[in-house]
Amino acid sequence: MSNPLLDFSGLPRFAAIKNEHITPAIEVLLSENRTAIEKVRADRTMPTWQTFVQPMVDANERLSRAWGQVSHLNAVMNSPQLREIYNANLPLITQFYAELSQDLLLFEKFKQLRASVEFDHLTPARKKIIENELRDFRLGGAELPPDQKQRFLQIQEELSKLSSKFNDNLLDATNAYSLLVEDEKNLSGIPADVLQTARELAEEASKTGWKFTLHMPSYLPVLQYADSRDLREQMYRAYATRASELDSHIGPDKDNMPLINKILELRREAAQMLGYDNYAEVSLATKMATSPQQVLDFLGKLAVKAKPYAERDLHALRQFAAERLNLPKLEAWDLAYVSEKLREERYAFSDQEVKQYFSEDKVLAGMFKLVEKLYGIHIIPTAALRNIQRWHPDVKFFDINDANGQLIGQFYLDLYARPAKRGGAWMDDVITRRRIENKPAGDHVIQIPVAYLTCNFSASVNINNQIRPALFTHNEVIVLFHEFGHGLHHLLTQVEDLGVSGINGVEWDAVELPSQFMENFCWEWDVLSGMTQHIETGETLPRALFDKMLKAKNFQGGLQMLRQIEFALFDMRAHFDFKPSGDKTVLQLLDDVRKTVAVIIPPDFNRFPNSFAHIFAGGYAAGYYSYKWAEVLSADAYSMFEETASDGVINAATGSRFLEEILARGGSRSALESFIAFRGREPELDALLRHSGMETV
Repeated sequence: MSNPLLDFSGLPRFAAIKNEHITPAIEVLLSENRTAIEKVRADRTMPTWQTFVQPMVDANERLSRAWGQVSHLNAVMNSPQLREIYNANLPLITQFYAELSQDLLLFEKFKQLRASVEFDHLTPARKKIIENELRDFRLGGAELPPDQKQRFLQIQEELSKLSSKFNDNLLDATNAYSLLVEDEKNLSGIPADVLQTARELAEEASKTGWKFTLHMPSYLPVLQYADSRDLREQMYRAYATRASELDSHIGPDKDNMPLINKILELRREAAQMLGYDNYAEVSLATKMATSPQQVLDFLGKLAVKAKPYAERDLHALRQFAAERLNLPKLEAWDLAYVSEKLREERYAFSDQEVKQYFSEDKVLAGMFKLVEKLYGIHIIPTAALRNIQRWHPDVKFFDINDANGQLIGQFYLDLYARPAKRGGAWMDDVITRRRIENKPAGDHVIQIPVAYLTCNFSASVNINNQIRPALFTHNEVIVLFHEFGHGLHHLLTQVEDLGVSGINGVEWDAVELPSQFMENFCWEWDVLSGMTQHIETGETLPRALFDKMLKAKNFQGGLQMLRQIEFALFDMRAHFDFKPSGDKTVLQLLDDVRKTVAVIIPPDFNRFPNSFAHIFAGGYAAGYYSYKWAEVLSADAYSMFEETASDGVINAATGSRFLEEILARGGSRSALESFIAFRGREPELDALLRHSGMETV
């Protein structure tokens, strides 16, 4: 294939993909898709799965795979040229899918298939796909009057552009700021590996001193460890005002607040065109939760449980800051620093002490060993065995084999932060498992699923002419387990129809179940003890240190839970009862939410919404509550492992059941059905409160 984006014979050909390939590939695929769609539209026979659904699945998968590679590169290897091409093609992709969702003739054909005799004989997975399609046609505006469809289409295209612009602004704002420290006395308390990286960044910029940035591996250690209050404040102010009118390092065209207002206005307008009162109701049409009020009640109940613990946490912080650190007034840039000092005193260990035991190779080996025992699989690094094309030299690649040595999945692992890489951590699909019929031969093949797993951790560093491997904090280990849980959901599916294979078709407020479930194992001695080795002494994590970590597990758990509830309430309120064109601003709405639930009120200059990409540039609009909702599911599911533990929680029998009823099922049935099939009952809140150190009442 001269254009690598049109080659679907195997893994993406990242080494061959050039910017000039993108637009021609998208043009070809859109043309092919429209031809395929027109063919099924013109077919006057009774629609069947094979003659109607399957041709569209095949065509749309090719487009999705090609565009997925472009989107991924835009996220992990961003450049002005790639961004321009991506943003030029994004409206074309958006328009195609929006037009598809409004096609009344296709909608009618799906309704005919739903009412046909064939439907009764389809597999549950295919029945679920058809039901989902009918729902999505309604949500896509298929039933709108012709004169409204064009406006609805315009809204979808504009929302797509605005979300992309939001992400671009945030990345640009993050990259635009750096702080050069020339006097070493201002660096007291900052860990040596962070300082080494900062010195290397300064040298790369032909500067003398230490260069700090707003990327997490640089920013967070400064806030957590720097003894200089002025340094912490400078970094906090820069981070808290990114992509806002207060960000002096970018132009006014990169202020995200106008985008936020426009996004909320357009979402509300689109929802009302569909007959809903607000966008939150549209969002929940595809989720487990049934109404915005149910979500608000759920979050309110959690807030009532968490607030006393959060108030206790804050009181302890303030008292410690005043009595031990001579800080009578606790500022926002003091919180992480004072919290770390308090934890060190209360539990006699620090994050940096623990970090010395978690080197990349040991962590990966331990994580892989865990899932191999739970699910009877084998994970094998393959980049050294054959020519796997990668987008960056740091990227690793792995095969997953079943107990018989059969390849069942593959994944890329991109762990380190880079300036051209979007912040955060995520899993995304490269290829999804499905059954492909080989009609001439009369047999079939199973398409092997492939995933991207992406994080933003610190890379290895050169200290005294010695390369020290990447070291992870325990929290970063938890993040890695979380994303790997998403990956396993995608990779271990047994569903053979694309629309509900892996995470496809899974309700958004249940999609975090497998990821948050994996986090629990990061607090098990049987797991951690086998994945640690001190970077200097070679000793494994001491049991005494682990016991301290365990005692500190729910340190400030009330504050952390209340913070997530604050974000979720802001998100739901912004999409439920907030009117973007009304008297109240987005920042005033956030203030109202904080007055209701928060115990820590950030300074007036804080512009958190301007960097809240989850809801303004991601898939979590009116869905951020999903993290807490799914945490109820994950904690309750994990309690099954605790109940069946005889010699530790690594129980292969329970793991096999979790694999069969949760991971393997994908979206082929409702998440509640899958949970009940595994747990034997509906989910309960008690396990989450217990795991969070909040006794049930």
